[in-house]
Amino acid sequence: MLALKLAYKNLIGAGLRTWLNVIVLSFCYILIIWYFGLLDGWNKEARRETINWEIGGGQFWQKNYDPFDPFTLDDSHSPIPEAMQNDIASGNLTPILISQGTIYPEGRIQNVILKGIDPDQQILKIPSAELKQSSDAIPALIGTRMAKSSKLKVGDFVTVRWRDTDGTFDAADIKIVRIFSTIVPAIDNGQLWLPLDRLQAMLGMPNEATMLVTAPTASISARLPGWEFKNHQFLLRQLSETIRMKSVGIIFIYAILLLLAMLAVFDTQVLSIFRRQKEIGTIIALGLTRWQVVRLFTIEGAMHGVLAAIVAAAYGVPLLTLQAIKGIPMPQGTDEYGLTIAEKIFPVYSAGLIAATVAIVFITATIVSFLPARKIAKMNPTEAIKGKIQ
Repeated sequence: MLALKLAYKNLIGAGLRTWLNVIVLSFCYILIIWYFGLLDGWNKEARRETINWEIGGGQFWQKNYDPFDPFTLDDSHSPIPEAMQNDIASGNLTPILISQGTIYPEGRIQNVILKGIDPDQQILKIPSAELKQSSDAIPALIGTRMAKSSKLKVGDFVTVRWRDTDGTFDAADIKIVRIFSTIVPAIDNGQLWLPLDRLQAMLGMPNEATMLVTAPTASISARLPGWEFKNHQFLLRQLSETIRMKSVGIIFIYAILLLLAMLAVFDTQVLSIFRRQKEIGTIIALGLTRWQVVRLFTIEGAMHGVLAAIVAAAYGVPLLTLQAIKGIPMPQGTDEYGLTIAEKIFPVYSAGLIAATVAIVFITATIVSFLPARKIAKMNPTEAIKGKIQ
C-alpha cells in the first residue's frame, strides 16, 4: 500500500510528462476497443442478415451444385426427395431451383441467374408472397442492386430467355412486381426471383430443386442420396475469412501504435531514474532493498496504464456508447463491393473485448516499466547519492 501511495505521488509530481503518456495510452485503449467493436458489430449483423435472407438454418445442395461455377447449373437439379415432402409442407424446408437466363432490358443483353422460390415460404425474408400476383406475365422479384444495374422499376416488363432441360431455348415476358432491399448481395446481384412452380414449368423440371433451405429452428439431419448438407460453418466461411483478414491487418497498425506508446513510457522511466539518482541512493541507504525500489518504479510505470484506463473511460464511454446507439454510417457505394455490409454498422463492445484490451495495455506497460528499473538493482547507494551512474 505504501508503494502504491509513493508511486501515485511521484506520478502526479511528474506533471505534464505523466499526462502525455496517459493520454497516448488512453488513445490506444479507445482505438483498439473501437475498431474491434466495429468488426464484431459488422460480423454479428452480417451473419444475422445472411441467415435471415439466404441460408436459413442450413442448406441441402444437389451434389453437382457449385455456386462459384455457373457451368454446373445445367446439371444441378434433382427431384425433391419424398422424405422431405412433410418438412416442406410443415414449413421446415423450402426448395429453390436455380438456372441461367438472359434478359433484354431496353434492348440491352444482361445475363442473370433465375431462382425459383415457393411464394408461401416463411423461412427466408425474401418477400416471396409478392409472387402470388396473378398476371399474364410471369411475376418476378429483384433486389436494389439488380434494379440499379438493369434500370428496371416496379411494373416494368422485360423479356427473359432460358434453356430448358432438353437444351431448347425459349423466352417469355416477366413483370417486376417488387424491388426489395437487403444487405446480402448474394441474393441480389444479377438475380431474378420467380415462383417455383412457374420456373419448374419453364425449365421442364417438375418437382425439382437445386437446394433445400432449412428453417433456423428446424433440426433436419436426414441423409439424402444425391444431396449434401451445408451447415452455418461452411456457408458463412467466406464472411468469417473476410472478418479474420481485416482483424489480422489492423493488428499490425495497433501494434505499431502500442509500441510507440510503450516507447514513451520506457523513455519516461529512463529519464526518471536518471534524474532521481540521489533520491534512489538515499532511499536505499535508509533501508529499502534495491528490489523494493525496483518494484516502486515498476508500479509507477504500471500506474500509467491505470490512469490511462480512467482517462479513456472518461471520454471513451460516452463516445463509444453514442456510436453503438446511433451506428457508424458507411460510405456510399460500399454495397457494390460484394460484401454483406449495412449502410450503418452498430459496434458491439463486449466485456471480454474491454477486459482483454485493458489487460494487454496494462501488462505491456508494466513490462516496459520494469526493464529500465532493473538498473536500480545494480546501483551503489554511495555513488547514487553523489549523482553518479555505474
